[in-house]
Amino acid sequence: MVKITRIDSADNVAVTYAELPAGTLVEVPGMEPFAVNDDIPVGHKLALQEIPVGAQVTKYGASIGFASQAISKGGHVHTHNVKTGLSDKQSYHYRPVAAVAEQFEWQQAQPLQVYRRSNGRVGIRNELWVIPTVGCVNGIADNIIKAFKAEADRSGVDGIYHFPHPYGCSQLGGDHERTKVMLQNIALHPNCGGVLILGLGCENNQIETFRKTLPAGADESRFRYLIAQDVSDEVDAGVALLEELYALATQDRREAGSWEDIVIGLECGGSDAFSGLTANPLIGRVSDYVVSRGGSTVLTEVPEMFGAEHILMEQCRNAEVFAKTVAMINDFKEYYLAHDQPIYENPSPGNKAGGITTLEDKSLGCTRKAGKSPVVDVIKMDERVVEPGLNLLYSPGNDIVATTALGAAGCQLVLFSTGRGTPLGGFIPTVKIATNTPLAEKKKNWIDFNAGALADPTADPDQVLSDFLTEIVAIINGKPTSAEFRNSRDIAIFKTGVTL
Repeated sequence: MVKITRIDSADNVAVTYAELPAGTLVEVPGMEPFAVNDDIPVGHKLALQEIPVGAQVTKYGASIGFASQAISKGGHVHTHNVKTGLSDKQSYHYRPVAAVAEQFEWQQAQPLQVYRRSNGRVGIRNELWVIPTVGCVNGIADNIIKAFKAEADRSGVDGIYHFPHPYGCSQLGGDHERTKVMLQNIALHPNCGGVLILGLGCENNQIETFRKTLPAGADESRFRYLIAQDVSDEVDAGVALLEELYALATQDRREAGSWEDIVIGLECGGSDAFSGLTANPLIGRVSDYVVSRGGSTVLTEVPEMFGAEHILMEQCRNAEVFAKTVAMINDFKEYYLAHDQPIYENPSPGNKAGGITTLEDKSLGCTRKAGKSPVVDVIKMDERVVEPGLNLLYSPGNDIVATTALGAAGCQLVLFSTGRGTPLGGFIPTVKIATNTPLAEKKKNWIDFNAGALADPTADPDQVLSDFLTEIVAIINGKPTSAEFRNSRDIAIFKTGVTL
């Protein structure tokens, strides 16, 4: 007999932690044992009672859709017999729910060590970056860094990187402005000890405009600019400028920091049914811990809030933040409708293979990364975090776009849960958390922490949290993530308009 645990007492389905062949006898607390009617893959849902056509299918204590056909007790519950219950834009009412703050007993063994920049911002890396203003000079940026590294030992900084992208020219309106602002925000990131802004010369994203419109507080001493068309040898010129920046950055040293200095992005990708049971709730507890210590966390991937947005709205600290959350949700739905696309064409094929059935199913698991802290602010993609606490960020769910947006908003690192696995890394440290142990064991070169231990009913959740926080401290203090170690560092900027 196999023991099965449902997530919430109101649920009429349970998630399987092992493959269940038809005929397997299962036992659920509070219920008489019963037999499984279908073969149930790992992570998929099992009906705990008869579910008639049109009845709600309930998981996490909330509806994840409606039965599109009658489902027998012990039957497989998935895309073949469940459909979403979501519609287009909705009206919302502010009904705040007071959260019960968790009392954390974790004892921090190592103090935080950070870099304090002259403008007051705090970084967890001291790197040199080359940022192209336009895609035409991506190759030049690479050649400059190769030549610079070939000249001498460059171990005085944490690394020297460039971030290629296809933007910066042939863009209009909002797309053009967003490219400029996002690249500016990346260049201003405190993980960077010095940055070379590299342009071609004829692009829309002109270096002079880029320079003049930098936000107040930019430390211009850590910026250098190069227009490739203006010099005879752009590689030699770039190397000379990096030498200047390197001399400055090598003077920087780590010093004592606190959680008040830390801003952490919260994200998931390649989710499976265990995302909402293991890794995402663990990330939610970390978020609550950081917020309780005066730090900040940022949740994004707006389309993956659809169907669970009411939970985040209940956490809004006041009516003003609630109104901004409603506007964020409905504005993103308008984006879908303006392009004649279905709002709820989600989850992905990989999500479905992993046991996620509808967008409600996915979103209810995704939003568990937010924990229970009050939502203090909603920020646009070109804005930075200003309010300590849990923030929401306007961005799509695409992994690399969302990771880039989190970094540009001021996050020094991202906690990224995955059930299917991904090697992705952003321009800031991207910590990969496996939702299940088989993934962690198979893809050790991708995964930084295994939350799959929480699928074991004998596991101590507080010990797993303690181990995870210890790992996060080590990464803040300089331990490279798997993505950093393998030099997986990419950016992508949200594009909504036309290309000339």
